[in-house]
Amino acid sequence: MTDAVVVGAGPNGLAAAVMMARAGLQVEVFEAAATVGGGTRTKELLEPGHLYDVCSAVHPMALASPFFRQFGLAGRVDFETPELSFGSPLDGGRAALAYRSLDRTAEALGPDGPAYARLFGPLVKRVDGVMDLTQNQLLRVPHDPLAAAIFALRTVEQGTALWNARFRGPAAPALITGAAAHAVGRHPSLAATGAGLMLTTLAHAGGWPIPRGGSQAIADAMTADITAHGGVIHTGRDIRSLKELPAAKAVLLDVAPAGFSVLAGDSLPRRYRSALDTFRYGNGSCKVDFILSAPVPWLAGELADAGTVHVGGSRAEMAEVENDVARGRHPGKPYVLVAQPSRFDPARSPSGRQILWTYCHVPHGSTVDMSQAVIGQLERFAPGFQELVVGYQVTTAAQLSEYNANYVGGDFSAGAMDVLGLVRRPVLSPAPWRTPLPGVYLCSSSTPPGPGVTGMPGYFAARQALRDVFGLGTPELAPTRT
Repeated sequence: MTDAVVVGAGPNGLAAAVMMARAGLQVEVFEAAATVGGGTRTKELLEPGHLYDVCSAVHPMALASPFFRQFGLAGRVDFETPELSFGSPLDGGRAALAYRSLDRTAEALGPDGPAYARLFGPLVKRVDGVMDLTQNQLLRVPHDPLAAAIFALRTVEQGTALWNARFRGPAAPALITGAAAHAVGRHPSLAATGAGLMLTTLAHAGGWPIPRGGSQAIADAMTADITAHGGVIHTGRDIRSLKELPAAKAVLLDVAPAGFSVLAGDSLPRRYRSALDTFRYGNGSCKVDFILSAPVPWLAGELADAGTVHVGGSRAEMAEVENDVARGRHPGKPYVLVAQPSRFDPARSPSGRQILWTYCHVPHGSTVDMSQAVIGQLERFAPGFQELVVGYQVTTAAQLSEYNANYVGGDFSAGAMDVLGLVRRPVLSPAPWRTPLPGVYLCSSSTPPGPGVTGMPGYFAARQALRDVFGLGTPELAPTRT
């Protein structure tokens, strides 16, 4: 009998395996795909030498994640951190710009700069408290109550009908809503706003880093640590039932609730199975990855230096299209999330070529190809864009679900991003990672603290298993000195 088995080699499954291996336990990881990585895979796009990130591309949460900070990710992976974290183009050739420097951002916002600085200044100052709050269960006493209170008050302000009271012009609101729209849902809303405030705080506290060579570097760093500490990783092993796994004292599952229901079969108590079967997933995304013959010709030239661009126009426009998606509609002018990795990592594409990473939100399970709508929005703010397109690849929401079973209906977040969805993930419990089956734990993004490349669901599930099954505490995770 082995000590621990992990199913799923996405960032959370790998984080759980790192924890177990670092605790000195025998660990085996089983991954259905041919390579590890899940949401952090990097592959060639259409032609040799063009590297694109299949899912996540920019990682503000990775370097700020408590797990990855303990793991020393910044010393294991080379990151490029743009001075301009993100931007939002506006009509008329203007743009709202979020620099790493809060002061520089406020200066660029003109009359709304002081109000913006007052909004984010206390959060940036107490960023560790913000991350403690957002990277744990919501129903707990935070380590920094003042940071939690400040964050809560600002979330209520920006997540309700009060959201425009602080500002006069369009730029600052566009910055905030552009970041908040990373969370698929209605606007204004408390959950989306909380995500946006956290992401924007990180933009000013340390930036939004891009891994050199692609997001696969993050998965590779964890894989190397697991194998260095005796762990074994099996790829191409699609586990369909818990009975297929080798005997183990602890089983950690980086799977969505629907996947766990299938794996467990009839062994789950009826009430818990009902919770899994009624778990709410969010809307999906349609991803469009481009090869370009030149950089995007933004009307607002400053956006060429942004790692991420939120394309959607004003706050009101972005809110309207995101609310359309929440009503089950495909927007004609979608909010498009854009990453420009080639600007900061030229090795992603041959000389004279650029990789452009984009997606927009669509209703759950959509099979609609949104490429023309995405191109239309890019052409709106970067005339001549279409002439630069060498080729592109579309992945619909339904195809995302086929790529990764955890993305049910194309939902990157592996669960509805509203207040109830963040609290009941997948059940309301002081230890939601623990399942009714002895020694079996969930560690996917469908458990707290939720989505993002943080490793935290895996960290918490493994910590719970180490305590429950082995009577062990949290192991040392820092790189081993040689």
